[in-house]
Amino acid sequence: MNSKSSKQPKPLTSKNLKQVTIFCDGSSLGNGQLSMRAAAFALLGYQGVWRAVGAYLGRATNQQAEVAAAALGLESLREPCRVHLFTDSRYVVETMCGRFRRKTNHEWWQRLDKASARHEVKWEWTRGHDGHVIQEAVDRGARKIAAQGSVDEETLREAIDKVGTMDPIEIALKIEGE
Repeated sequence: MNSKSSKQPKPLTSKNLKQVTIFCDGSSLGNGQLSMRAAAFALLGYQGVWRAVGAYLGRATNQQAEVAAAALGLESLREPCRVHLFTDSRYVVETMCGRFRRKTNHEWWQRLDKASARHEVKWEWTRGHDGHVIQEAVDRGARKIAAQGSVDEETLREAIDKVGTMDPIEIALKIEGE
């Protein structure tokens, strides 16, 4: 047996988790109608670098799309992280913070619960359609995917280009101060 002690990985604690910012939005064009088309979109920011993810959901309500957008963003993280998640959906924030009861959409909530379980998530509501660059970019991405019926690289790239190299932590602090 080797006399050198084997180096054990550090246990994950809140302090050594990567700090990630997620902005997400869902869209349901024709919400509640037979022809509805829904999508989810998220921008993930880490140290000034942004990554976009989107999903076409088909027939889903706006509330379902909002829940799916938050889940999509969290599912896209490759390791446990400290996440500051921004959404313009009070439904998502209030439900995940335990202030709204889950009366419907149980399978959508299960997906979000599973996606959030391995992360430390701070849920924050941000006003939609208020000129905030990142929130507008995710809104535009979700609407475009819903209209097209599919996700394409151009839609993802447009959102990243719109945001540029904005530092996620500075953005989060600015929003909290407003």
